[in-house]
Amino acid sequence: MTTRVFVYEYLSGGGWSDYGDDAAADELLPLGLSMRDAMVADLMRVADCSVSAAVCEPGNTLPARAMPLRSRTNESAFDFVARQSALHDLVWLVAPETDGLLARFQRAVGNARWLGCSAEAIELTAGKKATLAHLAAHGVQTPLAFADAPEIRRWVVKPDDGAGGVATHVHTRHADALEDQALRTQAGATLTLEPWIEGEALSLSLLCTEQNAEMLSINRQCISIDAHGRLSFDGVSVDAVGPGDARRQSLAALAMQVARAIPGLRGFAGIDLVWNPQRGPVVIEVNPRVTCAYVGLSATLGRNLAAELLADRLRGGVHERELARADA
Repeated sequence: MTTRVFVYEYLSGGGWSDYGDDAAADELLPLGLSMRDAMVADLMRVADCSVSAAVCEPGNTLPARAMPLRSRTNESAFDFVARQSALHDLVWLVAPETDGLLARFQRAVGNARWLGCSAEAIELTAGKKATLAHLAAHGVQTPLAFADAPEIRRWVVKPDDGAGGVATHVHTRHADALEDQALRTQAGATLTLEPWIEGEALSLSLLCTEQNAEMLSINRQCISIDAHGRLSFDGVSVDAVGPGDARRQSLAALAMQVARAIPGLRGFAGIDLVWNPQRGPVVIEVNPRVTCAYVGLSATLGRNLAAELLADRLRGGVHERELARADA
C-alpha cells in the first residue's frame, strides 16, 4: 500500500506572505526551501511512498517526481494544510514556533496524520522561558544557572518564541539589556532576557522514538554579532564534531536527559546549546521539528532518515489502531 505524505514548510509553502515580518521572512526563506527539498528528496527514495509538497512563487521547483501543491486564492495556510491533510496519510510539517504557529498547524492536522512531536511538546518548547525552567527542574543545565554568576559579561534579549536568531540582541551592560527588553515589551513584543553563555555554539540533531533519543550528529552553529549587538544565524556545519571528540558521550547523555524531560519529542528534533569551557553543555532551547541541520544529514550518515521516521510513525499508527480496537 502506498503511503501518501504531504510536506509543508511554512515559508516556502506561502506563509512568507503573512508572516508579519518581511525582513525575517526574507532571511529565513532560503533555509525553509533547503529543509523542504531535503525532506522531499529523502521521502522520494522511500518505497511505496508518494510525496506532495506545498510551493509558492519564490520556490516553486521541487525535487523530481514530487507533486507541487498550492493554496487556493485567499485560503489561509491553516485551511490549506487541513484540506491537504485530509487527502494524505501523513503530514510532515515545519513552521516556526513564533505566535504559536507550529502548535496551530498540529491542531489543524490532528494526531492521526501528524509526523512529528506531540502537541504538548510543541507547546512547551514554543516558549524559551518555560522550556528553560522545565529543563532546569529536571536537572538540565541552562542559562538560568548563570543568573548570578560573576563571570557573565554579556546578556541577550530575544523573542520568547523566536526562531532563527531573528530580533536577537546581545548587550555588554545589563542595564542596556533591561532597557532593550522594556522598550520592545512596550511595543508589544514578548521577550526573554538571559545571561549570554560564552563558549562554542553547537546543536544536536536527534531521532526520537517512543523508547529512545538517538543523537544523530553534533553540529557547529555559525553565529555572528555586529557592532550594534544584533545577532545573526549564518548557518550550520552539520556533523562537525567527529567521533573522536571527548564531548560526544556527555552530549549523547544530555540528549537522552532532555528527551526524558520532554517525553513528547518524536521524530526529528534539535537541541541548541553552548559548550562552556568551565561548565560543559548549557542548553539554550529545544526545537520540536526539523531544523536546517537536517539538510544533507542523511547523505552524511549514509542512511535515509525520512524512511526511519516514516517507519517508526507507521508502526506507532498500527499500535494506536490496535489499542483503539481493544478499547472498543
